[in-house]
This record gives sequence, C-alpha cells and structure tokens, in this order.
Amino acid sequence: MVFSSASFLFYFLPLVLVAYFVSPKSVKNATLLIASLFFYLWGGGRFTGMLLISITVNWLMGLWVDRCGFQGKDTKLRHRGSLKKVALVSAWVFNIGVLGYYKYANFLTEQVNAISPSIFSDWDEIILPIGISFFTFQALSYVIDVAQGITPVQKRWDKFALYVAFFPQLIAGPIVRYRDIANQIERRSHSWAKVSQGMTRFAYGLVKKVVIADSVARVAEATFDPGAPLSFSAAWLGLAAYMVQLYFDFSGYSDMAIGLGRLFGFRFPENFCRPYSAISISDFWRRWHMTLSQWIRDYIYIPLGGSRQGNGATYRNLAIAFLFTGIWHGANWTFILWGIYHGGWIIVERWSGWKRRNLSLTQTVFCRAITLLIVMMGWVIFRSETVGDAVNYYQHLINSGANNAWSMDLQDAWNRQAQLCLMIGGVIALLPGEINLGRYLDWSTSSFATGVKFAIAGVGFPLALLLTISNEFSAFLYFQF
Repeated sequence: MVFSSASFLFYFLPLVLVAYFVSPKSVKNATLLIASLFFYLWGGGRFTGMLLISITVNWLMGLWVDRCGFQGKDTKLRHRGSLKKVALVSAWVFNIGVLGYYKYANFLTEQVNAISPSIFSDWDEIILPIGISFFTFQALSYVIDVAQGITPVQKRWDKFALYVAFFPQLIAGPIVRYRDIANQIERRSHSWAKVSQGMTRFAYGLVKKVVIADSVARVAEATFDPGAPLSFSAAWLGLAAYMVQLYFDFSGYSDMAIGLGRLFGFRFPENFCRPYSAISISDFWRRWHMTLSQWIRDYIYIPLGGSRQGNGATYRNLAIAFLFTGIWHGANWTFILWGIYHGGWIIVERWSGWKRRNLSLTQTVFCRAITLLIVMMGWVIFRSETVGDAVNYYQHLINSGANNAWSMDLQDAWNRQAQLCLMIGGVIALLPGEINLGRYLDWSTSSFATGVKFAIAGVGFPLALLLTISNEFSAFLYFQF
C-alpha cells in the first residue's frame, strides 16, 4: 500500500482518521501504532516481524545505554562508561548487521560467485524488507542520542514503537530524529488549522507524484531501460525527464509524509529545499534529502573528525561519508560510484575554494548551471542498472553526430501530457530564489498562497485522484532503498 494508491486514499486513510479522532486521548497513540503496523503488514508481509525485532532490540539498547549513564561513585563511573561503549557498539553492530544482511548479502555473493562460482552456488536470493534503510537509521540514531545525553530515554515500548513505525514516514522518510518528536509523542494539539495545513501539503505532494513524476517517468524509462535504442537527443531528453521524475517523486512523498504527520498533530522535518537551485555540490546536499545528509553528517562525518584535523583528514572523512551515502542507497556498483562521484566533487570544491558567498548575479547563474550539470551527470550512473549501461549512456550524451532517430517507446511516451509536465516540472525545479512552496503553503495567508491552495484543491487534487484510479500501480522510487 502506497500513498498514491486507491486503497490508501479511499479506505485506509479515511478509516484511520475517523478512528483516531473519535478515540480518547489516552489511546490515540495506540490507534496510530496499530494502524502503522497494519500499514507495514499490508506491504511488508512477513517482514513485519523483522520490524518488531528491530524496534524491540533498539528500545532495549536505549534502556541499556541510559542505565550505564547513571551517576554513582567514581569507581563505578569508569565501569559504566565502558559498558556504555559496549552497548553503543552493540547497537551499531546489530543495526548495520541487519541492514548489511538484507541489503548487501545478495550483492556480496554475486561478487564472490564472479570469482569462484562454486562457493555460493546454491544461494537463495534474500528479499529486501521495504523501508529497512529508513527505520534502521531512525532507531540507531535514537540509541546514539540517548548514549550522548542528547535525548531522554523512552521507557515505554509502545511509544518508541510509534516513533519508529509511524506509517507516514516509515517506508521512505523523512528520517526523523527521536528528539524532534519526543514531546509530540507525549502530548500534541489538534486543530482545524493543522488539518487544513496537512491536507494541503498532502495534496501538493500527491499532485507532484501522480501528475508530474508519473507523467515523465515513461520518457525516462524509454531511454534508460537496458537495450533501449538511444540517440543524442533522446539521451538528453531522458536525462532531463529522470531529473524531474526523481525530484518530484521523492519530494512528493516527503510532502505527503509531512502533510499526514500534520493531520495527526506531528511536525516532521523538511526533506527538500529547492535542490536544483544549488550553487555548489555542498549546497545541493544541504537541499537534497536533507534528513539523510544531516544523519550522515552527525553520525559519520563529525565522529570521524569532520573538518577539525586539517585538509587531508577532512578529505578522507568526506570520502568515507559519501561512500557510506552511496552504499546506503543500494547494493550495486552504480550507487557506490555515485557516492564516490559526489564525494570527489565535494573535495574538489573545498580544495579549489569554489564554496563562496556573496556571488554576483552572473556568478550565481554560472555556478547554478555548472552544479546542475554535475548533478545531472551523476543521475546517469544513479539510474543505470550497471556500470556498462551508464558508460553507454554517457557516450550517447556526448556523441552529437549519432543517429537522432527515436525508439517507438520514446515516441509513444513523449506525448502532450509528458511534454507539459516536463516543462512545468522543469520550470518549478529551476526557478531562482529560496521559495519552498510546500513550507510556504503551510503558513502563508497571502492571496497568492490562497490561490495556489484553491488550485491544488480544485484542479490538481481531483486530477491526481482520477489518475490514481485510472493509471497502473506506480511505486515511489525511494521504496527500493
């Protein structure tokens, strides 16, 4: 079940809203937890047990590290400090071990079999539990924050389970820190204003996903699918389509998650802030999938030393952080190389002094254009199924003398709807300035914001619902991570 499915929009969400708002205050959290576990059971099936094991183990780890932090006699402090380190290492080993087994075991066996086919000749492919990268990072961040005294321990299992399994952000983020919603789990207010904000934000995200992202998806698929005939113009069109598809698909999900959270009184962190208006690669990562970037910064980059130990150590730490980012996205050499690619550009940026402020208009336009080109070139290897497919795609991007005939699939996909949505999506993504329309719609009462809300409610949302009913199932791209 996904947010853009008829089963969610017409059955699950209305029933959960009714059950939640008619429930007494004392059982509202329980209502959300039951609904969230059912939501995951619908899509994750037998892996619901794995989710519950992850929740329980990390909850116990949190209690463990908290108990090790109790004050006592000096002779006991050192002992408890050692126990806390053991508990923290255990949390890392458990979470990364589970993530590694489910997400990378197939990849590693493939690499071994390529060298010696007899070692894992009878290997049964492991199925990846949906959302495991997201809920694993959330749970691990909680244990680390408790160990560091950043957040209080949650002694009730059901409240911690709600934090991890809450269905709006369970499958594809945003990656929420416990400290950001700890007070909201304990107490939160409800109002028609919040419901209105939540519905508007959800509708905005649904329009982004169903109307724009899904409309240009067929264009990207017709060019990136292995074996698809390519030409110079088709390669660039497909890359532009994928750039728009990925942004509107993932940011649309984040908008829907934020909107759903608001309906139930929660405030989730923003996950996107106009990433294609970035003027450098580091600026791009401050705007793209922000909760992941902040997680990597706080739990990987800074603990390694950050930028406090000289240029050499800084470059090493950046390389490790972005390698980890690539590995997090998937068990494929393409994702690993994509992480290395971005890490390399960040290092070049720091070494060259590219990271500057107070740019003139001409410099800003130039930096935005260069940054966008670098990001687009990275999307090629991110989207390709193999490194060989990426190399082939790059060749067609630079070979302007090649045959420009389009495949039949691309000609069919490049219809008026796709053309209009690619144009609208491109304009929205590339407009200058710092406008974050989702956040703006949450709070602004200006006539412009009111007009946009009416347009979404009166035109965009009904259109998205019709497309949801009539179109084939379309999963969110980040579900695979």
